[in-house]
Amino acid sequence: MERTLANFIRALRMADVRVSTSETLDAFRTAEITGWRDRSALKQALALALPKTAEEKDAFDACFEQFFRFDDFRSDRPEQLTADDDSREGGSREEGSDGSAEEEGSGGKARGGGGGGRSSDSDEAELEELIHPGEMSDPRSELGQLLMNDDGTQLSLAIANAARETRLEDIKVFTQKGLYTRRIMEAMGLSELQEELSELGASSELPDRRLGQELRRRRDRLREQIRDHVERQFLLHADARGDRLREEMLRKVKLSNVEQRNFRHLRVLVQKMAKQLAAAHSRRRRVTKRGQLNVPKMLRRNMRHGGELVELAWKSTKIDRPKVYAICDVSGSMTTYARFMLMLLYSLEEVLPNVRAFAFSSDLGEVTDLFRREDIDDAIALTLKDYGGGSTDYGQAFEDFERLAGGALDHRSTLIVLGDARNNFGEARTDLLRGFRDRSKRVMWLNPEPEMAWGSGDSEMRRYQAHVHQANVCNSLAHLERVVSNLLRAVT
Repeated sequence: MERTLANFIRALRMADVRVSTSETLDAFRTAEITGWRDRSALKQALALALPKTAEEKDAFDACFEQFFRFDDFRSDRPEQLTADDDSREGGSREEGSDGSAEEEGSGGKARGGGGGGRSSDSDEAELEELIHPGEMSDPRSELGQLLMNDDGTQLSLAIANAARETRLEDIKVFTQKGLYTRRIMEAMGLSELQEELSELGASSELPDRRLGQELRRRRDRLREQIRDHVERQFLLHADARGDRLREEMLRKVKLSNVEQRNFRHLRVLVQKMAKQLAAAHSRRRRVTKRGQLNVPKMLRRNMRHGGELVELAWKSTKIDRPKVYAICDVSGSMTTYARFMLMLLYSLEEVLPNVRAFAFSSDLGEVTDLFRREDIDDAIALTLKDYGGGSTDYGQAFEDFERLAGGALDHRSTLIVLGDARNNFGEARTDLLRGFRDRSKRVMWLNPEPEMAWGSGDSEMRRYQAHVHQANVCNSLAHLERVVSNLLRAVT
């Protein structure tokens, strides 16, 4: 049961329910106290220990109901399989590119005795009309006995145990559905059943032929039930994992390599990153100097107690929120980087309320009001339209920034320059950048090009690097997240 609970917690994490290690231990102790017999009591107890927000509570409820769902499988089927059922089964057997098509392959050889399993089943089907209901032999294989017992509970437990044995919770992609269906059937004893079916098919005794006919029908029904079970487990364990794998890929891939059709996923990922960063850094911005009493404040606070020193007051230093200036190159090669840099900064309004954004390719202009007035996506589109497409000129951009905002730089200011520093052999104006550094708390340069390319061709990066506090390669969302997280950590 410990493994079951561990798999459930893993499914919760895949459903974006945050469960820490200590909360996992609490869940194990809760399950030990509550027990597993009362499903409702277990759910209520775990709901108190694991989810923390309304969204997580909804996700917990849905995940619990799906994970601890009891499928009452029935081995018998009143009606015989119709031609439509047979065709559906045939089509399902061919799904999957990574082993699912082998689902029937392993059994086909046993049925045919020499590789002709499919034709053997076909021959048996033609003889079904000649076999009238009557006395049947007793099955010898373990799976055959299970199928003929008509015990849905026992069959459900057998499927669940086989799924656990084959580690069904590790399913990752939909095309593995057939592969895991076959593995579960093999774990339940499909090979022995196929051998028994082959022997029964070769027998001339009617009771044996009737048993073979019924076992084949119940075997096909079992395969359908297991396939349904695998699909449900895929939706529980792998659907969110697929999103996670895609998110992990999009975090690390170079933004310039991302196709536009994936921008929607990137936008969702940026919003999620911003939410996580805001939650981590939105705590009260106050550093308390423990051990240093604030006597005047303590006396004022204790006047209501008649002068008795009941409440203590400590000296503290309040840290102001920083002023962030972002200069973004929005020329052709930098468009995608600037898009998501601005999106991330303006999604952090809760912890970075004082962001001023500037965009340029040749001439530089401020777009702060545009982002405050318009939706983020619309503001980015207008920024790229108004300032993108020109011939890149960093020297002119620095001159424009000095005129528009240079006088506002002070010890609380952080200046972020996002650009590849390729200046088309124009004037670099490193003197202006040096002045920005002298007046600011920090100047950061984020360059999407690999460091080995800095200074090559028309790149002025090596010259600019000498006049900033730090210069980093930044060409993915993971890089952007790390830079912004470090920025927030330095000022909180």
